[in-house]
Amino acid sequence: MAKVNRKLATILATDCVDFSRFMETQEELTLANLAACRDIIDPIVEEHGGRIFHTAGDSVIADFSSPVECVHAAMKFQEALFSRNEAIEQGPKLEWRVGIHVDDVIIEGDNIYGSGVNIAARLEAQCEPGKVLLSRIVQEQVQKRVNFAVTPAGTRALKNISDEFEVFYITKDIQESVTGVEVQPANVTETADNNLEVVSKKPRLAVLPFTNDGRDEDSGYLADGIVEDLITEFSMIREFEIVSSKTSFDFRDNDEDTSSFAATHDLDFIISGGIRSSGKRVRISLELSEVESGKAVWRDRYDRVIEDIFDLQDEIVRTITISLLGEIEISSLQRAKRKATENISSYEYLLRGKEMHHRFDKDANAQALEFFDKAIRADPSNAQAYAWKACTLGQGAFRGFIEGDANDIINQGMENISKALEVNENDFECHRMLSAVYLSRHEYQLAEEHGRRAYDMNPNDPRVLAGYGEVLARVGKADEAVELLEKALSLDPVPQGQINSDNRYTDLTLAYFYSENFEKCIEIGKKIEHMNFQSWALVNFSKSKLDALDTKEPYLKKGLKEFKEDSWEPKVDRLHLPDEKTQSGLLNFLNSL
Repeated sequence: MAKVNRKLATILATDCVDFSRFMETQEELTLANLAACRDIIDPIVEEHGGRIFHTAGDSVIADFSSPVECVHAAMKFQEALFSRNEAIEQGPKLEWRVGIHVDDVIIEGDNIYGSGVNIAARLEAQCEPGKVLLSRIVQEQVQKRVNFAVTPAGTRALKNISDEFEVFYITKDIQESVTGVEVQPANVTETADNNLEVVSKKPRLAVLPFTNDGRDEDSGYLADGIVEDLITEFSMIREFEIVSSKTSFDFRDNDEDTSSFAATHDLDFIISGGIRSSGKRVRISLELSEVESGKAVWRDRYDRVIEDIFDLQDEIVRTITISLLGEIEISSLQRAKRKATENISSYEYLLRGKEMHHRFDKDANAQALEFFDKAIRADPSNAQAYAWKACTLGQGAFRGFIEGDANDIINQGMENISKALEVNENDFECHRMLSAVYLSRHEYQLAEEHGRRAYDMNPNDPRVLAGYGEVLARVGKADEAVELLEKALSLDPVPQGQINSDNRYTDLTLAYFYSENFEKCIEIGKKIEHMNFQSWALVNFSKSKLDALDTKEPYLKKGLKEFKEDSWEPKVDRLHLPDEKTQSGLLNFLNSL
C-alpha cells in the first residue's frame, strides 16, 4: 500500500455571493469584475504564504501553514474588496464570504483532500457576505495573536459533519479601517477578559470505581472500563474539571476514606455506583452526591442489554451534566464518532486490553497487545483499538517489555496511529501520541499542532495537559504551559505507571524555567523525590541565574557524580530544547561545573 502523505494545514475557502444571478443579467461586466476581484485575492493569498490548489472561477480554496497568516490574508482581501466595491461605478458589486478551518489533510500531487477541506467549504457557505467565519480550532489559534475581534457566532449544522458545529466571526470595522482609524476589539471580548477573576471556579468531580455486584468476579474489567469511559466523556466537557481515572482507582486500591479523598482533591461532587452483569443484561446503579452537604443530588438505576452500553454512557453523562449545570448547550457532547465500536465483542476486547495495559508489567503488556489485536479482528474500524495498541507498543519499547529493535517497535506504533486516524481523525489519543512523537523528533510545530488538537478535544485529560504543556513550554508559551501542567498535577498527581509525582514536578521545572521564574523552578525541584537529570540541571542553572549556586552543595555534587559523562551534549539533546540560546547556555553552565 502506497504511503499516504499527510500534513496539518489551515484551509481557506472563499466564494463570490450571487455570482450565478449576476451572470444571468450582466454577464460581461460580472466576468470583468470577477477577474478584478481575483487580481486582489490571489496575490494576497500568495503574499501570506498561501497556495491556491482549487478554483472554479467564482470560488477559491487555498492552504496555509499558519492559521494567523491565513486570517490576516482573508481580512486583508475582504477589506480591499470592500474598498473596490465602494469605488466602482459599473457592474455588480461582488461580495465574498470566507470559511477557515485547521485540519489534518492528505496531499496527492498538487491537490489536497480530507474532511478539513469540506468543513472549510461548508463554513464559507454559512458565512455572511463580506465576513470571515472560523471554526473553534482556528479561533483558539488566532484569538491572542491578531488585532481583530473574534466573537462567538453560535453553532451551525454542517452536512455530514455535525448538527452543532461551533463557529466564530472575525470582524473589523472596514469603514473605519479604510479611513485609518484603529479598531478596538469588540466589547464582548473585553468583558470576558476583565471579568476572569470573578468567574466561579468550575465544578470538580470524581467518578469513583463501581462496585462489581455480580457473581462473576471476572466481569470487573467491564465495571472498570465503563468508569474509565465515563471519566473520558466528562473530561471532554470544558465546564467541568474531573480527576483522572488513575487517581480514582488509587482511591479504591488504597482503601481511602471518601471524605479525605474529596478534601485532598478539592472535590465538589462525587459519582459512585455499582454494576451487576448477567449474560447480556447489565444493571447500573448510580448516585451523584455533593461533597459539602453529603446529600445525594441525583440517583438512578439502569437496566440494559450490553449492546446498549454506549447509548447508556451518553445518557448518564448528559443527565449528570444537566443536573449540575442546568439546561445549557454543552458543545462537547456533540463530537463525532465517540463510540469506539458498535461491535460489542470488539469493545470487550478493547476494555480487557486497557486493563492489561494499566498493569505496567511485561506479561500484561503482551496480553494487552493480544486483546487489542482481537478487538481489531472483531472490528477493523475500531480506531481506539489501534490507538491503544500503539500506546502499548510504546510502553513495551520504553520499559523494555518487548524484545527487538526499539525503532522497529516505534514504527509499528506509528503505523497503528496512522490507521487509527484513517478510521477516525478525531481521536484525541492519536493526536496526543503524535504530539509526543514529533516532540522527540524535534519537530516542534507539528508537536504543538497535534497537542492543540488533542487539547481541543479533551481539555481535562492529564496526559493531554502534560504532553501539550511540555510542548508549549518549549515553544515560547511558558505561562500557558504552567497553567496546563499545574492542572495536570492537580487532577492526576501520581500518573499511571508511576509511584510518585516526580514526572509532574519535572515538567513544571521546565515550564517555570522557561517563564524565567527561577525561584519557583527551584522550589518545585525540591519536591522531586528521585533525582533526574532534567530537573537537576534546570534547578542548578536557575540557581546560577540568581547568583545563588553553591558548588559545595550536596545536591549539586550528587548530580555531578550520577550524571556527568565525557560530554553533556547527548543528555542536553534529550531534553528537546528548541532554542539554541537556552541549549548553549545550559551546556556552557554544565561544562563550567
